[in-house]
Amino acid sequence: MKIHIPTLDALPSAAEEFFGALGERRVVAFYGAMGAGKTTFIKALCEFLEVDDVVNSPTFAIVNEYSSQRLGEPVFHFDFYRIRRQSEVIDLGFDDYLNSGCLCLMEWPELVEELLPDDVLRVTLRELPDGTRELSFDEA
Repeated sequence: MKIHIPTLDALPSAAEEFFGALGERRVVAFYGAMGAGKTTFIKALCEFLEVDDVVNSPTFAIVNEYSSQRLGEPVFHFDFYRIRRQSEVIDLGFDDYLNSGCLCLMEWPELVEELLPDDVLRVTLRELPDGTRELSFDEA
């Protein structure tokens, strides 16, 4: 499936469409070059999920926990950009997050690829030549 995001104003509808396509999947890995819009899209998704917290990339903290009014449970937002060793991820209890049943959104997942579950939804976000964005993923 592909979702075209022509402008920042289109982010809310793109986030809603994406969430509708998630189904029961709860572990989502976002792939894309620096500046492709991974964090921006995750912020829009969290806005759709009625997260009241400030959504920032957890580059230094590795994981942020947000409270979602729409889901009635936490949303976990990971950023693995600064990970040096996979043991850092294991030590923070990564398996517990993945097995929580809560939505887990990950940036830079290629750095922990071996730790991802088989049912992870792999999403690619890329900037097109005209400056718009495209989100692509396989539907279940």
